[in-house]
Amino acid sequence: MAIAIRKPAEIEKLRQANRIVGETLDYLRRNVKAGMTLKEIDAMGEDFIRSKGANPSFKGLYGFPAAVCTSLNEVIIHGIPDDTKVKEGDILGLDLGTELDGWYGDAAITMPIGAVDERDEALIACAKDALYHAIEIIRPGLRFKELSFELERFIEERGFKPLLSFCGHGIGRKPHEEPEIPNYLEHGSPKSGPKIKNGMVFCLEPMICQKSGTPKILEDKWSVISEDRMRGSHYEHTVAVVGNRAEILSVA
Repeated sequence: MAIAIRKPAEIEKLRQANRIVGETLDYLRRNVKAGMTLKEIDAMGEDFIRSKGANPSFKGLYGFPAAVCTSLNEVIIHGIPDDTKVKEGDILGLDLGTELDGWYGDAAITMPIGAVDERDEALIACAKDALYHAIEIIRPGLRFKELSFELERFIEERGFKPLLSFCGHGIGRKPHEEPEIPNYLEHGSPKSGPKIKNGMVFCLEPMICQKSGTPKILEDKWSVISEDRMRGSHYEHTVAVVGNRAEILSVA
Protein backbone atom coordinates (compact mmCIF):
# COMPACT_ATOMS: atom_id res chain seq x y z
CA MET A 1 0.00 0.00 0.00
CA ALA A 2 1.59 3.27 -1.14
CA ILE A 3 0.24 6.09 1.02
CA ALA A 4 1.56 9.48 -0.09
CA ILE A 5 3.46 11.75 2.30
CA ARG A 6 2.74 15.33 1.31
CA LYS A 7 5.14 18.24 1.52
CA PRO A 8 3.97 21.45 3.24
CA ALA A 9 3.47 23.20 -0.12
CA GLU A 10 1.31 20.29 -1.32
CA ILE A 11 -0.77 20.36 1.85
CA GLU A 12 -1.33 24.07 1.25
CA LYS A 13 -2.66 23.28 -2.23
CA LEU A 14 -5.00 20.70 -0.71
CA ARG A 15 -6.06 23.20 1.93
CA GLN A 16 -7.07 25.68 -0.78
CA ALA A 17 -9.14 23.09 -2.65
CA ASN A 18 -10.78 21.90 0.55
CA ARG A 19 -11.53 25.37 1.85
CA ILE A 20 -13.82 25.83 -1.15
CA VAL A 21 -15.56 22.56 -0.24
CA GLY A 22 -16.15 23.85 3.29
CA GLU A 23 -17.39 27.20 2.02
CA THR A 24 -19.79 25.50 -0.39
CA LEU A 25 -21.25 23.25 2.28
CA ASP A 26 -21.69 26.23 4.61
CA TYR A 27 -23.44 28.11 1.80
CA LEU A 28 -25.80 25.22 1.13
CA ARG A 29 -26.47 24.66 4.82
CA ARG A 30 -27.56 28.28 5.16
CA ASN A 31 -29.60 28.46 1.96
CA VAL A 32 -31.29 25.11 1.34
CA LYS A 33 -34.96 25.39 2.25
CA ALA A 34 -38.10 23.27 2.06
CA GLY A 35 -39.64 23.40 -1.41
CA MET A 36 -36.35 23.35 -3.33
CA THR A 37 -35.69 20.47 -5.70
CA LEU A 38 -32.57 18.34 -5.44
CA LYS A 39 -31.57 19.56 -8.91
CA GLU A 40 -31.84 23.17 -7.76
CA ILE A 41 -29.66 22.39 -4.75
CA ASP A 42 -27.08 20.70 -6.98
CA ALA A 43 -27.03 23.74 -9.30
CA MET A 44 -26.54 26.06 -6.33
CA GLY A 45 -23.56 24.00 -5.22
CA GLU A 46 -22.00 23.83 -8.67
CA ASP A 47 -22.42 27.56 -9.28
CA PHE A 48 -20.82 28.38 -5.93
CA ILE A 49 -17.84 26.07 -6.55
CA ARG A 50 -17.23 27.59 -9.98
CA SER A 51 -17.57 31.13 -8.58
CA LYS A 52 -14.56 30.33 -6.39
CA GLY A 53 -12.46 29.33 -9.39
CA ALA A 54 -12.61 25.57 -8.78
CA ASN A 55 -14.19 22.71 -10.69
CA PRO A 56 -16.84 20.38 -9.22
CA SER A 57 -14.80 17.18 -9.11
CA PHE A 58 -17.74 14.80 -8.70
CA LYS A 59 -19.33 15.82 -12.00
CA GLY A 60 -18.46 13.06 -14.44
CA LEU A 61 -16.37 11.15 -11.87
CA TYR A 62 -16.91 7.45 -12.64
CA GLY A 63 -19.91 8.67 -14.65
CA PHE A 64 -21.67 10.49 -11.80
CA PRO A 65 -23.98 13.06 -13.44
CA ALA A 66 -23.94 15.93 -10.93
CA ALA A 67 -21.73 18.20 -8.82
CA VAL A 68 -23.37 17.34 -5.48
CA CYS A 69 -24.51 13.99 -4.12
CA THR A 70 -27.96 14.77 -2.69
CA SER A 71 -28.86 11.86 -0.41
CA LEU A 72 -32.39 12.25 0.90
CA ASN A 73 -33.74 10.41 3.95
CA GLU A 74 -33.18 6.67 3.34
CA VAL A 75 -30.41 7.32 0.81
CA ILE A 76 -27.18 7.33 2.80
CA ILE A 77 -24.66 8.20 0.07
CA HIS A 78 -24.38 8.89 -3.67
CA GLY A 79 -27.89 10.24 -4.19
CA ILE A 80 -28.48 11.64 -7.68
CA PRO A 81 -30.20 15.05 -7.83
CA ASP A 82 -33.64 14.92 -9.43
CA ASP A 83 -36.88 16.90 -9.33
CA THR A 84 -37.85 15.72 -5.84
CA LYS A 85 -38.63 18.65 -3.54
CA VAL A 86 -37.26 18.60 -0.01
CA LYS A 87 -39.82 19.18 2.70
CA GLU A 88 -40.02 19.92 6.40
CA GLY A 89 -38.90 16.92 8.44
CA ASP A 90 -36.58 15.52 5.77
CA ILE A 91 -32.87 14.94 6.33
CA LEU A 92 -30.53 15.62 3.42
CA GLY A 93 -26.96 14.46 2.90
CA LEU A 94 -24.78 16.77 0.82
CA ASP A 95 -21.46 15.38 -0.40
CA LEU A 96 -19.29 17.34 -2.81
CA GLY A 97 -15.76 17.70 -4.10
CA THR A 98 -13.55 20.25 -5.81
CA GLU A 99 -10.54 20.26 -8.09
CA LEU A 100 -8.26 23.30 -7.94
CA ASP A 101 -4.94 23.42 -9.80
CA GLY A 102 -4.83 19.64 -9.96
CA TRP A 103 -5.52 19.05 -6.25
CA TYR A 104 -8.75 17.69 -4.78
CA GLY A 105 -11.09 18.45 -1.90
CA ASP A 106 -13.96 16.40 -0.46
CA ALA A 107 -16.41 16.68 2.45
CA ALA A 108 -20.03 15.99 3.39
CA ILE A 109 -22.74 16.93 5.87
CA THR A 110 -26.22 15.71 6.68
CA MET A 111 -28.65 18.53 7.44
CA PRO A 112 -32.21 18.67 8.73
CA ILE A 113 -34.85 20.41 6.65
CA GLY A 114 -36.64 22.41 9.31
CA ALA A 115 -37.51 20.54 12.49
CA VAL A 116 -36.86 16.79 12.64
CA ASP A 117 -37.66 14.22 15.28
CA GLU A 118 -35.31 13.10 18.05
CA ARG A 119 -34.30 9.90 16.26
CA ASP A 120 -33.17 11.84 13.20
CA GLU A 121 -31.32 14.33 15.38
CA ALA A 122 -29.49 11.42 17.04
CA LEU A 123 -28.75 9.84 13.66
CA ILE A 124 -27.19 13.04 12.33
CA ALA A 125 -25.30 13.65 15.57
CA CYS A 126 -23.83 10.14 15.48
CA ALA A 127 -22.20 10.72 12.08
CA LYS A 128 -20.88 14.15 13.04
CA ASP A 129 -19.69 13.17 16.50
CA ALA A 130 -18.02 9.96 15.26
CA LEU A 131 -16.12 12.01 12.68
CA TYR A 132 -14.85 14.55 15.19
CA HIS A 133 -14.01 11.84 17.73
CA ALA A 134 -11.87 10.06 15.13
CA ILE A 135 -10.15 13.30 14.12
CA GLU A 136 -9.36 14.06 17.76
CA ILE A 137 -7.55 10.75 18.38
CA ILE A 138 -5.42 10.75 15.22
CA ARG A 139 -1.69 10.68 15.99
CA PRO A 140 1.36 9.45 14.10
CA GLY A 141 1.86 5.79 14.95
CA LEU A 142 -1.85 5.04 15.24
CA ARG A 143 -2.79 2.36 12.73
CA PHE A 144 -5.58 2.95 10.25
CA LYS A 145 -7.21 -0.27 11.47
CA GLU A 146 -7.22 1.16 14.99
CA LEU A 147 -9.00 4.23 13.63
CA SER A 148 -11.59 2.01 11.88
CA PHE A 149 -12.05 -0.01 15.07
CA GLU A 150 -12.59 3.16 17.10
CA LEU A 151 -15.14 4.50 14.60
CA GLU A 152 -17.10 1.25 14.76
CA ARG A 153 -17.03 1.23 18.56
CA PHE A 154 -18.26 4.83 18.74
CA ILE A 155 -21.08 4.28 16.24
CA GLU A 156 -22.32 1.10 17.89
CA GLU A 157 -22.20 2.63 21.37
CA ARG A 158 -24.65 5.24 20.05
CA GLY A 159 -26.98 2.41 19.01
CA PHE A 160 -26.35 2.61 15.26
CA LYS A 161 -24.47 0.61 12.63
CA PRO A 162 -21.74 1.63 10.16
CA LEU A 163 -22.57 1.16 6.48
CA LEU A 164 -20.57 -1.76 5.12
CA SER A 165 -18.59 -1.95 1.87
CA PHE A 166 -17.96 1.82 1.65
CA CYS A 167 -15.11 3.74 3.23
CA GLY A 168 -13.00 6.84 3.68
CA HIS A 169 -9.92 7.24 1.53
CA GLY A 170 -6.73 9.07 0.74
CA ILE A 171 -6.90 12.18 -1.42
CA GLY A 172 -4.43 14.37 -3.29
CA ARG A 173 -3.76 14.52 -7.02
CA LYS A 174 -6.69 12.14 -7.43
CA PRO A 175 -10.05 12.25 -5.66
CA HIS A 176 -9.56 8.73 -4.29
CA GLU A 177 -6.16 7.39 -3.28
CA GLU A 178 -4.71 4.91 -0.79
CA PRO A 179 -5.56 4.02 1.90
CA GLU A 180 -9.12 2.77 2.17
CA ILE A 181 -10.49 3.60 5.65
CA PRO A 182 -13.65 1.67 6.56
CA ASN A 183 -15.79 2.79 9.49
CA TYR A 184 -15.45 -0.68 10.97
CA LEU A 185 -12.69 -3.22 11.51
CA GLU A 186 -12.75 -5.29 8.35
CA HIS A 187 -9.95 -7.84 8.64
CA GLY A 188 -7.49 -8.90 11.32
CA SER A 189 -6.31 -7.11 14.42
CA PRO A 190 -6.53 -3.35 15.03
CA LYS A 191 -2.79 -3.58 15.69
CA SER A 192 -2.05 -4.61 12.10
CA GLY A 193 -1.59 -2.72 8.86
CA PRO A 194 -0.07 0.66 8.00
CA LYS A 195 0.47 3.44 10.52
CA ILE A 196 -0.55 7.06 10.25
CA LYS A 197 2.36 9.44 9.60
CA ASN A 198 2.87 13.18 9.47
CA GLY A 199 2.19 14.43 5.95
CA MET A 200 -0.63 12.00 5.16
CA VAL A 201 -3.89 13.49 3.88
CA PHE A 202 -7.13 11.49 3.88
CA CYS A 203 -10.90 11.66 4.15
CA LEU A 204 -12.85 10.20 7.05
CA GLU A 205 -16.56 9.73 6.43
CA PRO A 206 -18.80 7.92 8.91
CA MET A 207 -21.90 6.57 7.15
CA ILE A 208 -24.59 5.62 9.65
CA CYS A 209 -27.41 3.08 9.44
CA GLN A 210 -30.07 2.31 12.03
CA LYS A 211 -30.51 -1.48 12.22
CA SER A 212 -28.46 -3.05 9.43
CA GLY A 213 -25.20 -1.95 7.84
CA THR A 214 -25.77 -4.10 4.76
CA PRO A 215 -25.97 -1.81 1.71
CA LYS A 216 -28.41 -1.96 -1.16
CA ILE A 217 -27.83 -0.02 -4.39
CA LEU A 218 -30.97 1.33 -6.04
CA GLU A 219 -31.95 1.05 -9.69
CA ASP A 220 -30.20 4.30 -10.60
CA LYS A 221 -26.92 2.39 -9.96
CA TRP A 222 -25.73 5.08 -7.53
CA SER A 223 -28.01 5.67 -4.55
CA VAL A 224 -27.03 3.55 -1.54
CA ILE A 225 -29.52 2.64 1.17
CA SER A 226 -29.46 0.14 4.02
CA GLU A 227 -31.33 -3.11 3.62
CA ASP A 228 -33.41 -1.96 6.62
CA ARG A 229 -34.68 0.90 4.38
CA MET A 230 -34.48 3.33 7.30
CA ARG A 231 -32.97 6.79 7.24
CA GLY A 232 -29.20 7.17 7.31
CA SER A 233 -26.62 9.93 7.78
CA HIS A 234 -23.15 10.84 6.54
CA TYR A 235 -20.44 13.31 7.54
CA GLU A 236 -16.98 13.76 6.02
CA HIS A 237 -13.87 15.90 6.34
CA THR A 238 -10.50 15.91 4.63
CA VAL A 239 -7.71 16.00 7.21
CA ALA A 240 -3.93 16.43 7.03
CA VAL A 241 -1.63 15.04 9.69
CA VAL A 242 0.58 17.99 10.59
CA GLY A 243 2.64 18.51 13.75
CA ASN A 244 1.53 15.15 15.19
CA ARG A 245 -2.19 15.85 14.97
CA ALA A 246 -5.00 15.95 12.43
CA GLU A 247 -5.84 19.33 10.93
CA ILE A 248 -9.22 19.66 9.21
CA LEU A 249 -8.70 21.11 5.73
CA SER A 250 -12.35 21.13 4.56
CA VAL A 251 -13.54 24.09 6.63
CA ALA A 252 -14.44 27.57 5.44
